[in-house]
Amino acid sequence: MKSSPPDHEGALEPEAQSSHAHQYPAQPPGSALDERGGEEKHNGKAEAASQDATQSKETGRKELAEQLNDDLEREYQAIIAYVVYSQTLKGAAYMAIAKELEAHAAQELDHAITIAKHIEYLGGTPAVTPKPVKVISDAAGMLRADLDNETQTIRAYRERLKQCEALEEFGIAEDLREIIRQEQEHQMDLATALGEDVPH
Repeated sequence: MKSSPPDHEGALEPEAQSSHAHQYPAQPPGSALDERGGEEKHNGKAEAASQDATQSKETGRKELAEQLNDDLEREYQAIIAYVVYSQTLKGAAYMAIAKELEAHAAQELDHAITIAKHIEYLGGTPAVTPKPVKVISDAAGMLRADLDNETQTIRAYRERLKQCEALEEFGIAEDLREIIRQEQEHQMDLATALGEDVPH
């Protein structure tokens, strides 16, 4: 008696079922376009945000250059005042501070050169006109005018320092810190000569 041949068709049936089990549903029409459109929209927003940030930084740099020019005019003022006052202070009591004022004048010139360099780097044009210098005859009045100018200058440079850090202009900020340090020394010299506390 012959045995029946194996049913090959029946043996393949589970495999066929397995093949059908792994099929994924077809993607709805238009979904690829929707994804692509969403990605393009996202990229467009990112690009617009980047352009806004760049524009904002350029505006900040322009404003910084303009305000540094105001500081430069004050440096010119300080140079002239220190040169004139150092040579016109009278009396033995003021001989020592007169020599200090000469040194201050040289340092203020260095400050002016540094500030002018940074203005040009920021795309501006350095100013050429000083702020008005007070014509004063008495020694205490001269020192008082210098002290007031130094106090105003320090306050302005502290604001400029914040601007530089916000714009990530760290090189300018580093130079400003050194300028502020020297201006504070000038401030202390003048306050001491006047017998006063250093203003804040």
